[in-house]
Amino acid sequence: MTQATLQITIPVEQAVGMVLPHDITEIVKDSFKGRAFKKGHIIRLEDIDHLRRLGKEHIYVLQLGPDDIHENEAALRMAEALTGTGVEYSPEIIEGKATITATVDGLLKINREALLQFNLLGEVMCATLQDNTPVSKGEQVAATRLIPLMAQRQMVTEAVARATSGMPVIQVLPLAKVRAGLVITGSEVFYGRIQDRFEQVLREKLARLGSTVTSVGFAPDDPALIAAEIRTCLEHGAQLIVTSGGMSVDPDDVTRLGIKEAGAEAMVYGTPVLPGAMFLVGRIGTVPVLGVPACGMFHKITVLDLVLPRILTGESIGREELAAMGHGGLCRNCTHCQYPVCSFGKT
Repeated sequence: MTQATLQITIPVEQAVGMVLPHDITEIVKDSFKGRAFKKGHIIRLEDIDHLRRLGKEHIYVLQLGPDDIHENEAALRMAEALTGTGVEYSPEIIEGKATITATVDGLLKINREALLQFNLLGEVMCATLQDNTPVSKGEQVAATRLIPLMAQRQMVTEAVARATSGMPVIQVLPLAKVRAGLVITGSEVFYGRIQDRFEQVLREKLARLGSTVTSVGFAPDDPALIAAEIRTCLEHGAQLIVTSGGMSVDPDDVTRLGIKEAGAEAMVYGTPVLPGAMFLVGRIGTVPVLGVPACGMFHKITVLDLVLPRILTGESIGREELAAMGHGGLCRNCTHCQYPVCSFGKT
């Protein structure tokens, strides 16, 4: 941006009849933040006092050169470059910002390295929600803008190039709607010593993500019988297996042995997430298998809530992915849970 571009200003009282070159924001503590005057507004005599209350003693007279770009055009170009599948940007620029929203319910995916390189340019910015945040259709997931009113066009071209150099910076991946098989383990439940509470918890979690439970099996603490129930679920067409309980260090906790006996491969046991340290993930053929420890019945949100949406987008979860969850993997156990509007699971 050349200094000559913005050097022309005039006192606000001489600006009647002029066209505003940008939105002017008004902030009233605890009650309002928004546009007091919209870009393109023709200044009237009655606007002068209002502008002065907003601290505006001078108004810019813009003279754009061939190498300059205005904030509105820049925001539109950058928003287009940043958006991938499952998101869209609004053509209306408000206060210099282009907002990006989800077009589907799903899981937000952010190309964090590309976002970093974009923001390192300094005169441009893009702010997003965290990677792997569950979002709803219509929810704002990001916003971008030029920080000065105008900049060199080449700088915005470089920002666009950085945003489009690889995987899209911002995407929302829809969740597959699968048929799930549940295997409830534990001799205390199998023999009727206590009432099972796990099935309903798991049904509700799957239903919130658009999936259904099509088969439920019960097995005592016996690896062979647990494996048999898993195979039965698979025979009934399960596209996802979720087992409950039997994942700790007690001698009777043999669920993971049953999962292995059922033919599971690529098994990873243990996560740096609380609640959910004794979680297991693996697969039988192409069917993901999740072993949920008993904490999943007590705590409203656990590692299952972090992993399950990613599994439903088709992502493969292994040791590296689980290890990365340690940063942000401690739940605060708030009295009134607001997940996912919290730090849990946000790396």
